[in-house]
Amino acid sequence: MTGIFKQKSPANFIVLLFFGLLLKLPFFFNPHIPHVTENDGFLYKELVALLHRTGKMIFPITAWLLLFTNAVILTRIINGNRMMASPNWFPGMSYMLITSLFPEWNYLSPALIVSTIILFVIHQLLSVYNQQDAKGRIYNIGLAVGIASFLFLPSAGFALWVLLALIIMRPFRITEWIVCLLGVATPFYFFAVWLFVSGQWEIQRLIPDVSFGIPEIKQSVWIAGAVSLLLIPFLFGGYYVQDGLRKMLIQVRKAWSLLLLFILFAFFVPFVNGTNSFENWLLAAIPFAAFHASMYLYSSLRIIPLLLFWITVAYIIAFQYGGPRW
Repeated sequence: MTGIFKQKSPANFIVLLFFGLLLKLPFFFNPHIPHVTENDGFLYKELVALLHRTGKMIFPITAWLLLFTNAVILTRIINGNRMMASPNWFPGMSYMLITSLFPEWNYLSPALIVSTIILFVIHQLLSVYNQQDAKGRIYNIGLAVGIASFLFLPSAGFALWVLLALIIMRPFRITEWIVCLLGVATPFYFFAVWLFVSGQWEIQRLIPDVSFGIPEIKQSVWIAGAVSLLLIPFLFGGYYVQDGLRKMLIQVRKAWSLLLLFILFAFFVPFVNGTNSFENWLLAAIPFAAFHASMYLYSSLRIIPLLLFWITVAYIIAFQYGGPRW
């Protein structure tokens, strides 16, 4: 299977499609219905209310479509920016594997929808490296983060990640920072105008309450196994990326630095208005998949990625049909 995804073939789009369907088949038999809370973003509440009118099967179908779309987009971003030695479909394969390690990463959630927006932001950030005048793209990046905040409030913190990413990708220009922050503020401005005109003005509706806390995750052998299968390939992939940095173009080195920085921000997101589950850690699956893909491509001992792949698949199947949380 790893040999199939190593090739850049249009047929791998279909292979990834069926691979993702087989991995996530249990979700279609036991649809998860999202429960909206007060901490959820305004746009997410409206979306869930709209989908509720079409029946419960729409939720796993929408979630799967988003996951598959994210896998394809991530693959195109990494191949398009030549972040690896040769084009391949390992990023998409890794993303589908990683998101199958935890049940919550397959639910229709604010974090899942925001993941798609974050991929757009990453693509735009990587494209501003050599542009003379990138203010238009930078404004769009800020606007995307602002919109994401109305789906998932903690994602507003990614505005700081974007500003730091701009320092990595481009020489520091204060005007570009201002343009980016204007983009972030734009959705809040128009939402405030709508609240005022419609007579619903309340500061709490514009800026919801923010709380900080440590998620209380119930420990188990299954969770330990999932975390191990997430971290071991990541460490291998990180080693191979570090080992090949000197051979990479400057732009590629900056791209990997951007993903590493994103991991740090994604790790702390669940501590803001968090839930006692792994749901909000889903955003970290994007950079993790990129590093997993490096392990599958660069490993000199082909038995290692092959073993890790089949162990991960076997674990996912065992967890789905024999674990306590599915």
